[in-house]
This record gives sequence, structure tokens and C-alpha cells, in this order.
Amino acid sequence: MKDIFIVEDDALIAMLLEDMLADLGYRVCASAPDLERALATARDTEFDAAILDVSLAGQSSLPVAKLLDERGKPYLYATGYGTAPDGSSPSTLPVLQKPFQLSELEQAMKRLTEA
Repeated sequence: MKDIFIVEDDALIAMLLEDMLADLGYRVCASAPDLERALATARDTEFDAAILDVSLAGQSSLPVAKLLDERGKPYLYATGYGTAPDGSSPSTLPVLQKPFQLSELEQAMKRLTEA
């Protein structure tokens, strides 16, 4: 599991996340800053796993999560809101609390690959 899709509306956080993932040996193969592009990328792009921001400019990323569930793609949420959005499944999904350190991202990615 090396190719990661990032859904993040804050460009600085997306760049930081990309750098952190590279440090851990992952490659960001796609990134989307809004719900529309995230849905298109989640539907049409090949990747191994995804990291989703819970809120994309006020819109929930839950539709992207549902599409990833349908495709059988593992993902985790990165959020400053504390929890995954209501309706998320499975409930055992890793949730990465923003702001996070490299070690926290590493642990979340390990949980994601073990799921």
C-alpha cells in the first residue's frame, strides 16, 4: 500500500501531509481540494488508500467515504473536529486529530494497512 489519495481543502495542510507521507515511504498519487473533485478522483483514479478531511469548505466528505467503501478502498479521516462524520462506516476507522505529528500519522497509516 503505497499510493495515497489526499482530500484536503487547505493547501498548506495538503502539502505538509504529502511531505510527511513521503517521509514514511508513501506516494501521493492524487489530491483534491473540494467535494466535486474528490468524488471524481475517488471514482476514476487508482490508489491504495485515502486520507480525508472531514469538512471541505463546509461540505462533508462523507459522500467520498461512501464511494471509497463501495470501491473497497481503505481510508482514514484527518480532522480538527474530533470524530468521523455521522454515518461513517466502519466505526473502527482510524481518525487522525489535527494538528498531528509524523509519529501519529505513521501509527494511523499502520492501523489503516492492518484493517
